[in-house]
Amino acid sequence: MRFRFIIMFLICMFLLSVSLSPASFANENKQVAIIIDDFGGKVKGVESFLDGNIPITAAVMPFMEQSIEQAKLAHQAGLEVMIHMPMEPKKGKASWLGPNAITSDLSDEEIRKRVLAAIENVPFAKGINNHMGSKVVEDERIIRIILEIAKQKGLYVIDSGTSSASVIPKLASEMNIPHATRSIFIDDTHSSKEQVMKQMSSLLKIAKKDKKAIAIGHVGIKGHETFAGISNTLPLFIKEQVEIVPVSHLLDTEIEKDPIHFWHPKEKED
Repeated sequence: MRFRFIIMFLICMFLLSVSLSPASFANENKQVAIIIDDFGGKVKGVESFLDGNIPITAAVMPFMEQSIEQAKLAHQAGLEVMIHMPMEPKKGKASWLGPNAITSDLSDEEIRKRVLAAIENVPFAKGINNHMGSKVVEDERIIRIILEIAKQKGLYVIDSGTSSASVIPKLASEMNIPHATRSIFIDDTHSSKEQVMKQMSSLLKIAKKDKKAIAIGHVGIKGHETFAGISNTLPLFIKEQVEIVPVSHLLDTEIEKDPIHFWHPKEKED
């Protein structure tokens, strides 16, 4: 009888330990992903994010002077990399798109060629999101071609939210591609550190309400301000127990089976 009691006690203790393990709380954790767009050139903020020990997701513009190098550096820093694919907007200068953008006048064959070339130009990419693209994301013909390639290559897709009429979510769902839509922008071309901090606070509120959220910021003219605004808000995220994770951690993907070991901050030199 005593032996049976001991066995039952040990079984109960084991089940209790399993139920209280960190893995069991995985679905309850409040998590956000912060995508930083426009990597690929010599712009402000790039080095700060590469050295900053913040698990942002680096969205690299393809076909830029440093696209390949910065994608490799981001990967070496333990950051998740994605392709920031330039797509035609309804308004804006063509020069803002960069080379080999996806435009509505392209043939199916040329679209495939450019998307495949972009994947080749951004090593270690796990996903893709759109740079601008308010016109293209509404075009089912073009988006279907892009998503077909994304599925073939095992990439997730993030809709940057530049058009409320985007067909990305609908088609990605139909094609069973891991996808999500941006929740909030945390900066713009004129943002100060304080404005970024305000947007980060809004991101925190979304995460506390919805459990998950995706923010997009940028390197560039105000890249240092964006980095400073994010860095200064980190203690608040820690206090509220909202974790910053790579985008793939918020999606149902095969990209990282053991996400705890995916991102490691770089060790600081003494």
